[in-house]
Amino acid sequence: MKRRNTLALGLIVLMVLVGAKICAQEKEKPVFITVTTLHRNLGSDGKDWKAGEQEYFDKVTSKNDLIIGSEILTHYYTEDNTEVVLVSVYKTWEDIEKAGELSDELIKKAWPDEKARKAFFDKYESYYSPMHSDEIYQSVTSVGRKEYKDETKKPMIVYIRKSQLSFQGKGGGLKEFNEKITFNDPYIKAYYPYRHSWGSNSTDFLEAFFYDSLTDLEKSNDKVTELIKTTWPKEKDQDAFFDELQKSFTGKHSDYIYRNIPSLSK
Repeated sequence: MKRRNTLALGLIVLMVLVGAKICAQEKEKPVFITVTTLHRNLGSDGKDWKAGEQEYFDKVTSKNDLIIGSEILTHYYTEDNTEVVLVSVYKTWEDIEKAGELSDELIKKAWPDEKARKAFFDKYESYYSPMHSDEIYQSVTSVGRKEYKDETKKPMIVYIRKSQLSFQGKGGGLKEFNEKITFNDPYIKAYYPYRHSWGSNSTDFLEAFFYDSLTDLEKSNDKVTELIKTTWPKEKDQDAFFDELQKSFTGKHSDYIYRNIPSLSK
């Protein structure tokens, strides 16, 4: 129980949202995304692990109104096949702590018997190794986002690109690129940009892209190339645009591909 309470208190975290369902507002305010990367105990049973996460989600996360979005992402193409990424979205920074307190109440309500509660969380902790990492990000509203609209029971591909901001006060054009390219790519089902708020690297800028399949991710690369050529048919205009865009970043980035679990998505 101690591990889960700590996660609920702050999950002190991509990509996620990594695919959160956030209601549109007249004047959109940034939301906060906690991302905790856990590591599976490979000696534990995978079906048993999923059943435990599902029980916790049904009894706690799904009933916590302060958690406005939630995903659990599992390794697909990353450097570590034990990765399990827990993502939660909150309207405000203060709601992170308040949500932890509410989760504690829901836990006690769901498992009123202390022995049964301890047994559940002892088993839950056995699914993971002691090592984990925590990050808190803030959504970037100035460059737009593409909200996921359809409901699906099939796992989605979640590609997270982690770039490093240059902090030189130069560069621009990401909003224009998203409006002309990202949001016109039919293979990209959702897009969420977010940046560092608390954690190990203040330069982190992450973008989460949702696809129906890995094949669609590959098709998306071709579609983006096509849209770029259509939007900037002259090579010199392409070069000028991307030269300006790249000034916002150091040029260094890393790539991660995960799968979500629809029954654990909020």
